[in-house]
Amino acid sequence: MAEYMHLVHCFEPVYDENSRVLILGSFPSVKSREEGFYYGHPRNRFWRLIAELYGAPLPQTTEEKTALLKACGVALWDSIAECDIAGSDDSSIKNAKAADIAGLLKKCPIERIYANGAAAARVYAKFQQERCGMSAVTLPSTSPANAAWSFERLKTAWERVTRGE
Repeated sequence: MAEYMHLVHCFEPVYDENSRVLILGSFPSVKSREEGFYYGHPRNRFWRLIAELYGAPLPQTTEEKTALLKACGVALWDSIAECDIAGSDDSSIKNAKAADIAGLLKKCPIERIYANGAAAARVYAKFQQERCGMSAVTLPSTSPANAAWSFERLKTAWERVTRGE
């Protein structure tokens, strides 16, 4: 297992004045931290999933990914601002400090919040839900570590984002 490191989230949330949906991850993986943007691991299914859900081409660059989210009215951030973590393992997270989700909600008209996996949902529920006044719907993680979920099964579960459920 990798050694624990205390890390501070290294990139900003993606949103604009048209963002109606907020998708929360937990904390950037090693690969995402290296790339400087969300879901940077090539086997993470997040970008393919979002592209398919919204009928868009698969984005390749950070600029294309940001443009796709904004065009779809989707904001993206992580529920943890800083923590102690070993590698990319969400189950290793200790001493988590929450991101200022309530502050983000003041900047855009978010109507629904979805958590990409159980870790993001737990942190949001524990530290932010009461302050934000909105619950988050927990969706199965798009991480390659969640191998029990095929892409098609993930897509079916995540379709509630586009249906507004």
